[in-house]
Amino acid sequence: MAGGRNAAAAARGPGIVTISYAGYNRAWAAWIAGRLERHGQQVSLQRWDGNPGDDITRMLRDLLLAEGRVLIVLSEWYFRLGPRTNEEWNTALREVVPPNSDRFAAVSVTPAALPSAVASLGAADLWGLGSAEAERRLLGRLGITPARSSSADTLGGTAGPRFPLEQPAVWGGVPRRNTRFTGREQLLGDLHNQLSQAEPGAGVATLHGLSGVGKTHIATEYVYRFGPEYDAVWWVRASERGTLREKLAGLAPALGLVTGREYGERLRAVRDALRRGDPYFRWLVVLDGADQPEDVHDLVPTGPGHVLITSQNREWAEHNSALIEVPVYSRMESVAFVRRRAPRLDDADADKLADALGDLALALDQNAGALNDSSMPVDDYIELLRHGADVESGLKVAADFQMTYYTAFSILLNRLREDRPEAVDLLRLCVFFAPGPIPVRLLRDLPIRDLPEQLTGLMDDPLLWNAAISKLAQWAVVQSDPPESEDDEATGASEILQMHRLVYQAVRADMPAAEQNTYSQVVRKILAAADPGRPTDTRLWPRYAEIVPHLESSGALRSTNPDIQLTVVNCLNYLYLSGEYRAGLRVAAAAAEEWSRFMEPGHSRLWDLVHNRSNMMRAMGDFAATEAYDRDAFERLRADRGDQDLLTLRAANGLAADLRNLGRYDEGLEMARFVQDGYTRLVGEQAPLTLVAKNNTAVTYRLLGRYQDALDLDGQNLEIRRELLRARNISTLSSENSFAHDLRLLGRYDEATSVQERNAEIHRTVLGADNPQTLRAEHNLAQCYYRGGDRQRAAALMGRLLERCERVLGGTDPQTLRVAVTYSSFEREHGDLDRARDLSEFVLAQYRGQLGDKHPFSAGALGNHGLVLRAAGERQQSQIAVEDALAAMTRAVGADHPWTLGCALNASGARNFSGDPESAAALSRDTAELAAAQLGPHHPLTLSCRIALATDLRNLRKRQEADKIEEEALAALAGTLGAQHPHTVAARSRTRPYWDFEPFSS
Repeated sequence: MAGGRNAAAAARGPGIVTISYAGYNRAWAAWIAGRLERHGQQVSLQRWDGNPGDDITRMLRDLLLAEGRVLIVLSEWYFRLGPRTNEEWNTALREVVPPNSDRFAAVSVTPAALPSAVASLGAADLWGLGSAEAERRLLGRLGITPARSSSADTLGGTAGPRFPLEQPAVWGGVPRRNTRFTGREQLLGDLHNQLSQAEPGAGVATLHGLSGVGKTHIATEYVYRFGPEYDAVWWVRASERGTLREKLAGLAPALGLVTGREYGERLRAVRDALRRGDPYFRWLVVLDGADQPEDVHDLVPTGPGHVLITSQNREWAEHNSALIEVPVYSRMESVAFVRRRAPRLDDADADKLADALGDLALALDQNAGALNDSSMPVDDYIELLRHGADVESGLKVAADFQMTYYTAFSILLNRLREDRPEAVDLLRLCVFFAPGPIPVRLLRDLPIRDLPEQLTGLMDDPLLWNAAISKLAQWAVVQSDPPESEDDEATGASEILQMHRLVYQAVRADMPAAEQNTYSQVVRKILAAADPGRPTDTRLWPRYAEIVPHLESSGALRSTNPDIQLTVVNCLNYLYLSGEYRAGLRVAAAAAEEWSRFMEPGHSRLWDLVHNRSNMMRAMGDFAATEAYDRDAFERLRADRGDQDLLTLRAANGLAADLRNLGRYDEGLEMARFVQDGYTRLVGEQAPLTLVAKNNTAVTYRLLGRYQDALDLDGQNLEIRRELLRARNISTLSSENSFAHDLRLLGRYDEATSVQERNAEIHRTVLGADNPQTLRAEHNLAQCYYRGGDRQRAAALMGRLLERCERVLGGTDPQTLRVAVTYSSFEREHGDLDRARDLSEFVLAQYRGQLGDKHPFSAGALGNHGLVLRAAGERQQSQIAVEDALAAMTRAVGADHPWTLGCALNASGARNFSGDPESAAALSRDTAELAAAQLGPHHPLTLSCRIALATDLRNLRKRQEADKIEEEALAALAGTLGAQHPHTVAARSRTRPYWDFEPFSS
């Protein structure tokens, strides 16, 4: 049947041919297309391209979506997609080609060995033939009878693109083709379009970019790929005017021009012949390495042909040349190139090397060549690079560029030093910032008095500053992103400088140690001056985001200056509050290693690092480690400084958080009260530190099931913070979120939703959608919707929220697990049971692994999983799970904790379903009484317990008592939640209630 459809498709378009080719073989594809069009065929060119992860079987099948025949131009380049093994290609070809043999055809344009299954394509071999014989074989393979036409159109005629094995009539100086050339397909296409679409006399394009980025190799590939479109191709080394004049004059004999012996006369004749397009209208001249446009721009040929220039100097844009920026490789291109240069490396190693070298083509080529010739592990080699080891002697240089990238950068720096020394001064300052964006504002804000003499003039003179920036940008040493507005342009406020990381290494290596120290001190002062001093103010976070990347490169982490140390601590606070925990841990660990070398044990700054590292570790879920860490700090500080000390209380506050996270809530409450009382005595009732301590006490109340106590304390805190701080302050928003959480836990769903909708919206505006505190606020909002009965909005929010938590925080982060718990419960009731089970099993395993079987979160997750098993029809396993959860939760938090009461509600249902109504009723009665005492008679959990009790009593034929209890509970549900709330509707329909465990943030 499939073969019939294919045949029908071919019949609909017998004169349509799609040519599939690798970019490397474009010349062949163009020639084939020209030949086929001369014989009445409709031709479409399709470059064979894709990413390493693409399915080649699917890609081959996609070729069949085109009408008519598919002609594949075979060469070794066609099979370099990936890279893939021959066996992978053989499997794909065997699967796709034989069933569609009437649709596929092929020609081979290489002498190289190809995958064996290529035989299924029955390729016509065109390699090593003349144009006439190649055309005859091409037509024969496609079953095309040559059309009778004029002599100009006989087989092998010259109309259309040139036969690829025939060089243009004039060909000189062109380098050998790079057989490891990789990627750059879009850039080559853009370059071809730029030149081919230019008006006569305007076909000039310049490939511009940093030394070593691959400009010459791109130009070479362009010549070989598009050379058949030209009748004359002439390549000139253009670094010096004299050389350029001589090499251009050397084109005269090749063009058949009769001139005198003087090369000036020959040069004039060549330029005149190119301008007139006589004897060749289609010509290409390549000026390679033309880095001094002011010296040679008048020698650039004009006429109907094209000029391609390669240069580090962007000033060619001022001389009627289209400027085409050559970026570093994309990471995919880097990996593919390294794998070809060093076959012993796998994708992961190639990626590491590319990252270390900033994807710079020349550096990749030379370092991959060195690695391929050695047995050194890639990780060891990269460590040598990062620590500035001398690897230059082992680099593999190519025959066409016989210098290392170190040497190339040194030459560039010497040129800059001679031309504009202040540009080198600016460059030296920049290399003590981190690779990546450098906000110019940071440089310009430092007072002149704090600058060394060699930088004073540069910073104080806008003209000199702009000239230095322009010179560095002109030579592609830096990229300068322009200001965003006219106001910024006047001050340089939003201008950004960037440079490649290998430029950093070259400039630093060129600096004496004394100068390195001078310039790094300046950058450290710049960072300290840029510190706004308030990391809790979210409006200032963009400023900290500018500072943090440069702490290590500037040497700030090694500084003995107290002001700079304070900046480091403020940056750590910002990283914690903004949710950048891993980055914060790296900075804190590096600072601790440096500061411990020159600070006495017990120095307050070292305790700052302990505090910040503990916060980061706790946020990432490493609770056992932080408990040991914080307990040691607390005990040592208490022994040295006593109870009434701010550092001691701060350590105690961290320890209280650890105890809460470990499920030791009573101990946590005792420690939280100790901290709250201590701060109240030392700094006052309404001081920020005291308010933080009160917040943590309220958190502990919530975990203990004392929801009203938590609400009272959170309400007080919220009022004070709204009065003392702005309403959009991060601490105020946190208190408001806690307040809404307490309302929800008390069953006041409408009030909670009203507060939390506004809170979540402001969180998104102030902190951003992906901040961990925003994610907590949105999780609370999703639960408000769910508990309040708005399942549609709850579903939409929960699914997106889990995806974002996994992306931002990781799959095992505490917040991600909390969202997964509640989303699993929602999916169990209203969505995909398989999804619910997968999430439930994952979370249960994570809690048991991270916290142990005795932790209340593990018990609660087990109870939830029991409900999933019941929904899946596994009644026996479900009962075991919910009974075990009840026992574990009772041991963990006591019999009257709301979590235990919820587990008991589920266990009574399991007993009822298993045929044990007496035990179910007894448990339901005890649970309802405890719930009323703990939560109040009208709390949703209390009412659910009473509805369950009515069901159990009815099963025992105690209908009168059951009806009375049910009637009272239904009236209370309607009065508190509303007659149409899902809980009320379910109770009215006598659907047995259940309870879902929700882990709280600690």
